[in-house]
Amino acid sequence: MAFDGHNFKLERTLMNYIEHVNKCNRHDLMAFRPFILENIKLGNIRHKFVNKLLAFKDVFKEMGTAITLSENLKSFSTRNHAISEVVNELILQGHLPKLRNEFYPVTTSFYKPPFFQLDRAAVPYFGVRAFGVHLNGFTKNSNGSLDLWIARRAKDRLICPSMLDNIVGGGQPIGLGIMENLIKECTEEASITKDLSTTAIPVGAISYMMETEAGLRHDTLFCFDLKLSDDFVPKNRDGEISNFYRWPIQRVAQIVNDGFEFKFNCNLVLIDFLIRHGFITPDHPHYTKLIKGLRF
Repeated sequence: MAFDGHNFKLERTLMNYIEHVNKCNRHDLMAFRPFILENIKLGNIRHKFVNKLLAFKDVFKEMGTAITLSENLKSFSTRNHAISEVVNELILQGHLPKLRNEFYPVTTSFYKPPFFQLDRAAVPYFGVRAFGVHLNGFTKNSNGSLDLWIARRAKDRLICPSMLDNIVGGGQPIGLGIMENLIKECTEEASITKDLSTTAIPVGAISYMMETEAGLRHDTLFCFDLKLSDDFVPKNRDGEISNFYRWPIQRVAQIVNDGFEFKFNCNLVLIDFLIRHGFITPDHPHYTKLIKGLRF
């Protein structure tokens, strides 16, 4: 389908948006057992991985239909030490991928103290919540139209190599505030200065629960919009991105609609952007389903 500039009517063919939302929320909890600590559900663990964990009798035990930690592990530090030893042993046995050396808080909410920390590589195996930040970098043209800066992931990435991505996006490690992390990611991924990144506008959060081969991704992404000057050109510093593109919003919308060129969760960030900026309107047949599906 050809683009017709700023007057492009997105309502014509946006039936595939809902496919991205459905894909990121597709899961079957019957294939998992609840992971509980202090009578609070923290995650879901695939049955076959539960069996691997229960081999470590001093750390994990069954509690009815759920799995939990030993009652001897009562503090943040003792849990970290014990679980770290288990994770390292499971890596040696070939049941877990190598460590990413980036730790995530294990909690029910970003705003509550963590029960323990977990290496990023192991997070989906435990099905615990993870958090991240994503940035929409856009430029407003003189005619009022919008361009979005889009990244292409490097071909050596562990997740979604060579796929399209937001200009900035990253996981939320333990010990960093959300804005601190956004500033860090902006610097590393797109050479956006601290002064500029602090002008980014927080626009809400999206969440999803997606079953993967490893387990469950139960993610919450804090989203930001950043207006960039016409002469701004992003430059990657950490090797995660191979190229950047400045594309009209209509082209980005069509790519999301027509297929799966973007990293899976970036589609959701972009759909949210399109809704908030009025490019997906209430006349769209999946409008309310999209809004609800972006916040599982």
